[in-house]
Amino acid sequence: MKLQKLEPLTDEYLESIGFVWHTDEDNTSYVADEIVEITPEEAEAYYEATNELYDMFCEAGEYVVENDLFHELNIPFNLVEMIKESWENDVHWHLYSRFDLAGGIDDKPIKLIEFNADTPTSLFETAIIQWAMLKKNGLDEASQFNNLYDALKDNFKRIITLDSDLEKFDEYYSKLGWKILFTSISGLPEDENTTKLLQHIATEAGFNTDFEFIDQVGFNDEGIFKEDELFEFWFKLIPWEDIAIDEGELALILTEIIKEKKAIIFNPAYTLMFQSKGFMKILWDLYPNHPLLLETSFEPLQGKKQVEKRCFGREGANTKIINEDGSIDVETQGDYEGHKAIYQEYVELPTDSQGNSYQAGVFYAYEASGLGFRRGEKILNNMSKFVGHVIK
Repeated sequence: MKLQKLEPLTDEYLESIGFVWHTDEDNTSYVADEIVEITPEEAEAYYEATNELYDMFCEAGEYVVENDLFHELNIPFNLVEMIKESWENDVHWHLYSRFDLAGGIDDKPIKLIEFNADTPTSLFETAIIQWAMLKKNGLDEASQFNNLYDALKDNFKRIITLDSDLEKFDEYYSKLGWKILFTSISGLPEDENTTKLLQHIATEAGFNTDFEFIDQVGFNDEGIFKEDELFEFWFKLIPWEDIAIDEGELALILTEIIKEKKAIIFNPAYTLMFQSKGFMKILWDLYPNHPLLLETSFEPLQGKKQVEKRCFGREGANTKIINEDGSIDVETQGDYEGHKAIYQEYVELPTDSQGNSYQAGVFYAYEASGLGFRRGEKILNNMSKFVGHVIK
């Protein structure tokens, strides 16, 4: 693996642009002062693989809906109707998602680890921070696989134009004027400022937007409100499974809002299907031995090193790497033990000379749009670092 040392961005600069989560709990910088060097061919391979994977997810999503496989995916029952409603209507547009991938560098084949289809973790870092690092160090900021900012702007426009010409956005929108309310949980600066970045991009795209914390948003049979103002679109940086489990009454209201076409929610409810790690088992059934996939099962794999993880879980919590003989290589604890387990064939992540592991994350916004890396231990966790890249 080739790494290039850079002068880091200052805390003062990062805070001036709203990136306030720059320092981890141990007082080390969250953003690495090195970047990964990749070749144009490697960048193209990430692009092609991500686009192919998204097409596979869409095909498999149709299979899940047609065969009512929501229970297998550990989907909460109170979201199933909303998932079906959002899946059947194109107006429920998928704004962004991130594929977590092993390989792609050091001649290692690209393999899907999981798909973060709902929430925008590391979007700010990918779209803004790694680009700013190149600029600060006098490098060509265009030398990245990273047009995520512009791709998001275009994809916001597709909320109105769908698959027709983006140039028609102004014409269509002027007749509608529909507004987007952006929402996050108060007291979480990373969530708030990531949400406000997305709001800024949507405003640049041409939308009327506003922001409010979730506890101040009103929901009833007529739609979604800030004070007395009705919003036709609602963006929520709150995982769908958290709404289902912790806010059951809200889940019921949102189902009615979607059914009665009172509002459209982003990301759509159907992204919870993709978010479930159990979806990789469906993919393996439909595309057995596909070169981008790892064998995945709801039962332990026989005679293979494997990873046990939960259908819903974050930051590497409740994960085990299990050796071929059944012994535990490494495991983590967490709050997701109650979710269904899956077993996925183990694959080594690329490593540097210090033994750190690197996992690629490629954002998808209508197409593959931006690459970044996370660096950490065998099981990446909330102390893992964000590492940018440059194409050499």
